[in-house]
Amino acid sequence: MKSFGPKAWLLPQPVLILGTYDKEGRPNAMNAAWGGQWDMHEIMISMGNHATTENLDINCEFTVAFATADTLVASDYVGIVSARNTPDKMEKTGWTVVKSENVNAPVFTDFPMTLECRIKQKIDESETGYFIIAEIISVLCDEAFLAEDGKPDVERMNLITFDPVHNSYIQLGRKVGNAFSDGRKLK
Repeated sequence: MKSFGPKAWLLPQPVLILGTYDKEGRPNAMNAAWGGQWDMHEIMISMGNHATTENLDINCEFTVAFATADTLVASDYVGIVSARNTPDKMEKTGWTVVKSENVNAPVFTDFPMTLECRIKQKIDESETGYFIIAEIISVLCDEAFLAEDGKPDVERMNLITFDPVHNSYIQLGRKVGNAFSDGRKLK
């Protein structure tokens, strides 16, 4: 096996779109790849020093949408352009924005699924950013993406993942097995 030394190549990495309001109440979004499940009802996200970080210092509530193949271009755009320098950043995405019903944050309706969140804890806070642990208040899913059982149909969402090895996005594919079930074949 070839060794590449220490790299941040944990795969797959979700492409998370964080929605916040700035101090004037304008919606903002940023692309964050370094996040994941923390507990049954909590997530963790590594935050750098961004306009979104400033927004979270004002208001600890935000949304997290999962980027898709259909939202890829605008999702990448909100990750490379800062609201600090581009005031019309959100208009350029073309996304439809509504106010969340459960938290003080924007919901971008162009995404199939969104988490409504509230920060519980900031870890290692410094001038370069911090890690946030956030409680999931509610999960929203566009009804067009519900399966026959009434739950979100992840296969139909065309979710994308960040490939840190090649700095690219990969569309997630089809179901290949059943968790907490298929392994029983080896018992």
